[in-house]
Amino acid sequence: MLLSSSVIRARIADGTLGITPFAEESLQPASYDLRAADDTVMKAGELSLIATMEFVSLPADLAATLRGRSSFGRKGVLLGAGYIDPGFRGNLTLCMVNMGPEDIPVEKGTRIVQMLIHPVLGDVVNAYNGNYQDSYGVVQSKI
Repeated sequence: MLLSSSVIRARIADGTLGITPFAEESLQPASYDLRAADDTVMKAGELSLIATMEFVSLPADLAATLRGRSSFGRKGVLLGAGYIDPGFRGNLTLCMVNMGPEDIPVEKGTRIVQMLIHPVLGDVVNAYNGNYQDSYGVVQSKI
């Protein structure tokens, strides 16, 4: 099950979901498009770590899945690490690999991935409080 745009909008309005800064044009029928925080170039054949412009705050009753946008997929871009635990707060560091033959410029504010938000059934005993909590900008791997 996914949250619809009307539920996403209502949860943001009542403060039980955080997506800051929120952009109405990023709200899709059952997802929200996260945007690149900075100008960058995804080099052909290389991994790029890209921070989202949005600071996301998920309560204990929501989780999220990230999916690459089809426009980037058609250029050969793959997305790794696409799950957000209940309780996570922070900018997201997107792990994107350009498998295409050409470098791809990405401008600040470009909608780059879709965030699908899912309700979590039952009680969450230990909401996320890991290494990437309250992160800002690109965060390198901590392993």
